[in-house]
Amino acid sequence: MRNTLKATTLESKLPLLAVEHGCIISKDADITVAFEVSLPELFTVTSQEYEAMHSAWCKAIKVLPHFSVVHKQDWFVSESYKSELQKDDLSFLDRSFERHFNERPYLNHKCYLFLTKTSKERMRQQSNFSTLCRGRITPKELNHEMIVKFMESVEQFERIINDTGYIKLHRLSDDDIVGTETTSGLIERYMALSMGEVNCLEDIDLSAKEMRIGDKMLCLHTLSDTEDLPGKVSTDNRYERLSTDRSDCRLSFASPVGLLLPCNHIYNQYVLIDDHDENLAKFEKTARNMNSLSKYSRSNAINKEWIDRYLNEAHSYGLTSVRCHCNIMAWSDDAEELRRIKNDVGGQLATMGCMPRHNTIDCPTLFWAAIPGNEADFPAEESFYTFIEPAVCFFTAETNYRSSLSPFGIKMVDRLTGKPIHLDISDEPMKRGITTNRNKFILGPSGSGKSFFTNHLVRQYYEQGTHVLLIDTGNSYEGLCNLIHNRTHGEDGIYYTYTEDNPISFNPFYTDDGVFDVEKKDSIKTLLLTLWKSEDDRVTKTESGELGSALSMFLDKMSRDRDIVPCFNSFYEFMRDDYRPEMANRPIPIYKQDFDIDNFLTTLRQYYHGGRFDFLLNSKENIDLLNKRFVVFEIDSIKENRELFPVVTIIIMEAFINKMRRLKGIRKMIIVEEAWKALSTANMAEYMKLLLSDKTF
Repeated sequence: MRNTLKATTLESKLPLLAVEHGCIISKDADITVAFEVSLPELFTVTSQEYEAMHSAWCKAIKVLPHFSVVHKQDWFVSESYKSELQKDDLSFLDRSFERHFNERPYLNHKCYLFLTKTSKERMRQQSNFSTLCRGRITPKELNHEMIVKFMESVEQFERIINDTGYIKLHRLSDDDIVGTETTSGLIERYMALSMGEVNCLEDIDLSAKEMRIGDKMLCLHTLSDTEDLPGKVSTDNRYERLSTDRSDCRLSFASPVGLLLPCNHIYNQYVLIDDHDENLAKFEKTARNMNSLSKYSRSNAINKEWIDRYLNEAHSYGLTSVRCHCNIMAWSDDAEELRRIKNDVGGQLATMGCMPRHNTIDCPTLFWAAIPGNEADFPAEESFYTFIEPAVCFFTAETNYRSSLSPFGIKMVDRLTGKPIHLDISDEPMKRGITTNRNKFILGPSGSGKSFFTNHLVRQYYEQGTHVLLIDTGNSYEGLCNLIHNRTHGEDGIYYTYTEDNPISFNPFYTDDGVFDVEKKDSIKTLLLTLWKSEDDRVTKTESGELGSALSMFLDKMSRDRDIVPCFNSFYEFMRDDYRPEMANRPIPIYKQDFDIDNFLTTLRQYYHGGRFDFLLNSKENIDLLNKRFVVFEIDSIKENRELFPVVTIIIMEAFINKMRRLKGIRKMIIVEEAWKALSTANMAEYMKLLLSDKTF
């Protein structure tokens, strides 16, 4: 029995002849230049930026010569997240994070652009003249001069797009296109419909009923007729799910068939550039024919009116006549899933206002025409006439989230798929000129996750060497602080809070290295003046000077006599027993109205041993906060206390300023939880202004 199976080798039918100098040469002498396109990230583009990108595409397309094809090909392929559990330095929470997201499916996106120069005859051929069905004859129109002009226009195209700052074109090399001995090239990956490495090409079944590549079954939806298009197109639309009454979230017009379509698919967008004048002349002739036949059919009169409107638009606004085509090529190896995918694609097209058209007959021809470098094989009957501006509205204009290149950052997840990404929100935005400082403001209603996110942020910053000082209200960070305290065996994770059984206490007179620089002395002096004077009392120069001198004398005495315990009790005894007699014996007397030391000692008596607040400045746990990398001040229980809260505020100021001034080259951060409560006090508000204005930080 004779074998009737019509089969041939891919090598004999492949329409490509060679790849040289980054150009793909077809067997019909068509020349194609390939680029990889970097698009802006999803949900990060404003309406004005979409307009700017649209304008750049239009300008770039206009520099291309007649009988050129612009083919933009977006790949959306399902992949699984590969965790980083093999790293040795992962903490318990980092390892749990990686284990939780291991094998999480997500939609990977790659975008390619192909610019093809072909001939007049090739631009007009239909699907029955596809290279699948005929031999090849080199056209006469292509010569050296035409090739040089085309390559110059390609360079201009690339420059126009790259100058936008939103889109980047990277020209593909020969190895990128055809691959090497160890890596697969773009053509090979397309023939296998895979973004990964292709070990072996599979059989391709091209039939009118169904097309298969190995086990993958394809379905194709096309936009190839004006009747299938929406009544109006735009550069971008409002994304209702993430928009509010006061804010707009914008996505490109074609986003429903891009990242918002959750299946394996390729979205092909074609702009075919004919001779503009010839197109208009042909439409003028068609309009005259329709006019002469209008008395036989009302549809002829209507068609004549539409053609006239098209011609009027072209002449009035200087628009360029082109042809356009878009198709969505989706696939699956499961028949039931493919049926669901067909419905999903149709639904997404309907959200764009398009009429979903499932094309089975032309699927092999359109798949073949979408081979990188074979754009000239596109069948002319599958396109519709329009202008460049509306044609470009069908281009996708965003990609999925990308991980930051910076080694410093935090782990977040993709908003659509939940894929983990590494995000630098401190250094990279400054390097790119997006921000001028690293300050952050976390705003949201109650229960929206502000403290949850901040815990996530500060933990990862701490694990990357950052010194963190937290002003907490509501014990939001007690758990994280205890975790760090236990993991460091008590060396870090210092938590200050106030309870009746365990009141908050400090020791501003203690340092690990015994160094008291100018800032440290000034902070202690400010603390003593705050304890002594009320908010309405004015501090004179004499009072400030005498207190500064007394503090210096006490610190000198303490450095000479190691038996002196560094604490407020010792300083109080020094002022009472040493400094007061020294003042009395001076040749120039100090009057009480200039510096009333008795009033000073009486007022601060409550912080001395046996006083009401003797615990506050006499901590027996000698902790120098300079080298502690995670410190939390829980102020919820004392924020209304007019005596304790100002002291705690100054201690916090002193601790962080000491870190900022002395720890050079080390990242430091201060977080104010429920900031409005802390900033309602004058001291803390002035302190925050100081942090923002002092460039030495």
